[in-house]
Amino acid sequence: MTHKNNLNGALPGMRGMQHIGITVPNLSEAVAFFVEVLGCEPYFTFGEFRFEDDWMERHLNVHPRASIRDFQMVRCGNGTNLEIFEYTAPDQNRRLPRNSDVGGHHLAFYVDDMEAAVEYLQSRGVQVLDTPSTFTDGPAKGLTWVYFLAPWGLQLELVSFPDGMGYEKGVTRILWDPRTPEH
Repeated sequence: MTHKNNLNGALPGMRGMQHIGITVPNLSEAVAFFVEVLGCEPYFTFGEFRFEDDWMERHLNVHPRASIRDFQMVRCGNGTNLEIFEYTAPDQNRRLPRNSDVGGHHLAFYVDDMEAAVEYLQSRGVQVLDTPSTFTDGPAKGLTWVYFLAPWGLQLELVSFPDGMGYEKGVTRILWDPRTPEH
């Protein structure tokens, strides 16, 4: 008997993304930004993880003397959770990757009103990169987006597509959308 989520070699029982983990230089600063500026909800912290053997290397693929000072879960609206870490490690690279670097990444937040969201971020002193752009054709037609930076340089994005995107015409299943999480 084949499980419905195990078709074509899919991970058995996979339901969706539960969280994204990010490492920040200062946990309290990062949590404050996500909570006070973006409106995420703070949940529990885990406390320190430090081991005298090679546990960190075996389990997390980091330097054996790396330690996690603390980490906290936050929920950002109607989407996946963030697990925010503050690490120390003898070989820690403190340069954030750009989107063009291998391992580059960004977090995107859906907003209903792009103009109001950009004005709000700017009023809070957040660096918004240029002005919003809108796709006028192709699969992303109708998507407006703009990048902004967290105080420590993490790349973030606002997206909005109140009338949907071009690719949605003629498909039976659309990408997950925080406006309609049940679909």
